[in-house]
Amino acid sequence: MSDARFEELRKRLVEKLIREGYIRSEKVARAMLRVPRELFVPEELRHLAYEDTPLPIGLGQTISAPHMVAMMTELAELEPGMKVLEVGTGSGYHAAVLAEVVAPSNAPRETWGHVYSVERLPQLAERARRNLERAGYADRVTVIVADGTKGYPPKAPYDRIIVTAAAPEIPEPLIEQLRPGGKMVIPIGDRYLQHLYIVEKRKDGSIKARPVTPCLFVPLIGEHGWKEEDYY
Repeated sequence: MSDARFEELRKRLVEKLIREGYIRSEKVARAMLRVPRELFVPEELRHLAYEDTPLPIGLGQTISAPHMVAMMTELAELEPGMKVLEVGTGSGYHAAVLAEVVAPSNAPRETWGHVYSVERLPQLAERARRNLERAGYADRVTVIVADGTKGYPPKAPYDRIIVTAAAPEIPEPLIEQLRPGGKMVIPIGDRYLQHLYIVEKRKDGSIKARPVTPCLFVPLIGEHGWKEEDYY
């Protein structure tokens, strides 16, 4: 499929997500128009890149459906210059969309924010790095191989934290690494029932969490999440 055809399909998808209310802001629309999702899915599934559905990316993991990426990015209320922690890099697509909002391609580099994305599976992390390099986001996204339930302390605190796998409860290290006044978007629940939550850390350090919508994600595996042997 040609680049022009992918661009046309991308535009149609974004228009659909705007009509359906998943994309509400110009900055998220712009980011999703700019990031080529076809570079973040396996070669044999590229013809499905602009279907609004999750797709397998190997090792039992998935790339989230575009409407969920749009919804989580909108809920995070990102601004240019913010420092973001993403837990669960996957193929790198969501990290690229986040980066395009906090570090827009058409903005001066000195105004850029940065995305730190943690992936527990080394093979996926390496693939995500290649995808981000090819798509032009390697200078705005740092991929770290680690237990994402522990966050990434070296760059804390974060203005925003986005978790792309479902936890049984909010991991305490992520609360600790969220800047006062910051927000986290995270799915919480078991394998059968999950809800997407917005977690706000008030200036005094207290936490307010509210559910937004039912959802379905792969499990967040780690010390402060699910144990792999218990979940699978």
